[in-house]
Amino acid sequence: MRTLSIGQWVETFGSKLTLKMEGGHNGLDRLITSSEIHRPGMALMGFVGVFTYDRVQILGNAEMLYLDGLTEQARREALEIIYQFDIPCVVITDGNQTPPVMKDLADQKGIPLLQTGFSTTKFQHLLALYMDDLFAPQTTLHGSLVDVNGIGLLFIGRSAIGKSEVALDLVERGHRLVADDVVVVSRKTQGILVGTSPEMLRTFIEIRGLGILDVRNMFGIRGFRIQKRIEIVVKLVEWDDSLDYERTGLEDHYASILDVEVPLVTVPIYPGKNITVIAEAIALNHQLKLQGYHTANEFNRRQMEYMKKKRPSEVQIRADVE
Repeated sequence: MRTLSIGQWVETFGSKLTLKMEGGHNGLDRLITSSEIHRPGMALMGFVGVFTYDRVQILGNAEMLYLDGLTEQARREALEIIYQFDIPCVVITDGNQTPPVMKDLADQKGIPLLQTGFSTTKFQHLLALYMDDLFAPQTTLHGSLVDVNGIGLLFIGRSAIGKSEVALDLVERGHRLVADDVVVVSRKTQGILVGTSPEMLRTFIEIRGLGILDVRNMFGIRGFRIQKRIEIVVKLVEWDDSLDYERTGLEDHYASILDVEVPLVTVPIYPGKNITVIAEAIALNHQLKLQGYHTANEFNRRQMEYMKKKRPSEVQIRADVE
């Protein structure tokens, strides 16, 4: 499980979120374990049945107005309800003033108390933007990821089948390498998969028999990019005469990565076959699909219309001949 200490959080995102420490400085080692937040309005009123205390706690205008309407003693008792839990931190939004009792409780419990001038809505939006990226589910795959005509193609297959060679050929033809050999994949919001390369391997590609090549120095800035959405998985396999490969493209296939279904194209290879051109065709054909044009479906529609126009006897004769 990925975690982030409050100290690291403030250091990394403090200026972007206009965070200012108000108390609980001795609790900066507390950990954030989720990108989710919680507004403890009901907990302040005594109901803790659904209080998700393990999240960052946000006190906005509604919560602060409620506290301001209480007596000093009632305000302390309300705040002690949430401070009895092991919460990561409390953030007061909308530039609301921090009551002295909150600073006292923050220091006593060692729970960081922060304040931001952003509205609750804007703070939640920015926090989700930064934290979703940090806590996004992640996995590592063996393959090569290339941006081909704006489409992220992830090449997979057994070791030494030629993934890196295809990637290098594509870069030479003007496309951009994202990662070779090791692809770090993160699942963003709405099931979007984004691939990148480990920093140590970034811009490098391994060609067996030649060694390690630096794409950035060989092809310039145009030859690589830091990350790219994975839109198609291209599986390279050796040609097998006993197998029946896809001929029309009417049937869609998918690969599951981090519980996200990604279109899968299996390409059988043999000596002399131009995989690079096929890869470009895969990317362009996918762009057509995104624009609502499905080539296989269009071909099937034309074939059905042609058969309807022919006399039944003529269609039967053609079928018998075939």
